[in-house]
Amino acid sequence: MGLPVEKLGTVYEERIDVVDGDRAKAYAAATNDDNPAYTSGKYAPPVFAVVPTWEAMGLAVGDVVPGDALMMIVHGEQDMHFAQPLVPGTRLRTAAEAYSVRVSSSGTRYTVKVRSLDDATDELVVEQYVTMFIRGMADGESAGPDKPDHTFDEAARADLVGDHSVHVDDDQTYRYKEASGDNMPIHVDDAFAKSVGLPGIIAHGLCTMAMTSQAVLRLTAEADPARLRRIAVRFAKPVLPGNDVATTVYRSVTGTRSRYPFEASSAGVAVISHGLAEVDA
Repeated sequence: MGLPVEKLGTVYEERIDVVDGDRAKAYAAATNDDNPAYTSGKYAPPVFAVVPTWEAMGLAVGDVVPGDALMMIVHGEQDMHFAQPLVPGTRLRTAAEAYSVRVSSSGTRYTVKVRSLDDATDELVVEQYVTMFIRGMADGESAGPDKPDHTFDEAARADLVGDHSVHVDDDQTYRYKEASGDNMPIHVDDAFAKSVGLPGIIAHGLCTMAMTSQAVLRLTAEADPARLRRIAVRFAKPVLPGNDVATTVYRSVTGTRSRYPFEASSAGVAVISHGLAEVDA
């Protein structure tokens, strides 16, 4: 049985949550990011935008994905568009939409569109396209609009910006679980992870993404998160604790907003592909 594509286009009830300053600092620490913009409390890390939206996004997941398939979900892609930076204390009003389904021989990709407004001003803060991959669900039909493209620009390899590595500590997944609220057992229960075909505990995809965002901001924006307008990734392979995440950033188009394709590897394996950042000059 495939996913119920007749539910695509459904926009679920709004949820309100606050960009909590203490939790944002804990999130930065849990992703090994010592950027003064976060430690000072001026901004929250960009990828922290997922944390105040868990409840809203959960409505779109729970209504579409059957319960017996939930443990077969891995994070496929994440695409975050920032209209403004994340400021601690902001009340976000978030609505999630069941957006699209794409079926392949190896499984199904389900994308949820998540829009968060500043509850005080009604201005857009961040729009996210969250794509999950349900392993083994190869039946059903594809439907819904295409999500925004972030295919890697191969021509950009001619313009290397630089490299940056972040170590994934042995206790990283436990720290990230507490800071993010992502309690999926594949990240903290070795036996469970192996029971669903993984080599053992794997790092949270969004923790890996947060580590690549460090590279992007350090190499392209003087570590200023307020200049980041978009960051998108495809999670190619899992990251195992005890290894580095090495991100390589390239330049694609410059101007008022520069485009930076990037990719990342860990233990010699590509773990992030089709990375794209857009940064204000």
